[in-house]
Amino acid sequence: MDSKYGIGGTEVQTDASEAILEISQNKTLFIQKLTQDQPIKPEIVSGLTSVEHVFEHYKPEIEVDFEDSEGVESKETLKFSHLGNFGKKGIINQSKYLNDLDTEKDQYLKVVKQLKSNKILKAALADPDAKEALLKSIQSLIAEIQQQG
Repeated sequence: MDSKYGIGGTEVQTDASEAILEISQNKTLFIQKLTQDQPIKPEIVSGLTSVEHVFEHYKPEIEVDFEDSEGVESKETLKFSHLGNFGKKGIINQSKYLNDLDTEKDQYLKVVKQLKSNKILKAALADPDAKEALLKSIQSLIAEIQQQG
């Protein structure tokens, strides 16, 4: 029997100083930096048998700087405790800034929907006099809201 080879589906020469095996077709290798800071020294962590265990061990988080339309900066920390936190809703739900932007986007979409479907509003916008009167009433409402706020 030739001792240069081991038994298995993948041929690996045993006389090599370092053997690299292919990952099985039914396995996925996921490598990602899970912390913002570089480790002082690399550590081997064993016993992490699920994605949840990895999140519990590393507690990944990142600080993000946001800037609003007026140039005001804010800093928030996003934390990741499961894969759902990486999706759009998972990130938005953690951030007051992004949540406010999402609400603002929804309000704009409602206005656009009204502009497209409201026949009375469409007619008012088509008539220059009615459009001017509508703009003046909106501006007075804005001024009233700003006085109350």
